[in-house]
Amino acid sequence: MSEPHNSEALANDLLFYSPSKKTNLLNPVVLAYVGDSVFELLVRQYLVSLPNHKPHHLHREATGIVSAKAQRRILLEHWQPLLTEEEADVVRRGRNTKSGAPPKNADPADYRQATALECLVGYLYYEGRIQRLHELFACAIAAREDGEERPAQPAAPSAAAKKTKEGE
Repeated sequence: MSEPHNSEALANDLLFYSPSKKTNLLNPVVLAYVGDSVFELLVRQYLVSLPNHKPHHLHREATGIVSAKAQRRILLEHWQPLLTEEEADVVRRGRNTKSGAPPKNADPADYRQATALECLVGYLYYEGRIQRLHELFACAIAAREDGEERPAQPAAPSAAAKKTKEGE
């Protein structure tokens, strides 16, 4: 996976409208609403970075990554060991929120975990923590490219994530 182009500047370029409240005061469903689209964009960017650009292939691969079942696996098997305390709290808020009925084809437990992942993505996006979002996404993609045979090894968060954790 290629490195992003000046991710912090890109984040500012893509945030046209700031939320009306502080990020930690936003409803987790609202964070998940934004996180869903940000995660979808990351997946699409990743897929376009690969050699096969046939529309059917792109769609099939994208749905395999953004499905509730796939997002549950990413969160629980790959991201959970890497989360800071603050990020884990955001995930808990997202998982425990009432987000309505899951789609007919989604398991309710998978849907709750997917909502939690999307809530975290939305939170990190609005907080401008694009480098952290990139770290987590890269972990999920690396596991996917390795055949998802092994869960992520617990690793220390980046210096930016540590700084945020210590500052609060």
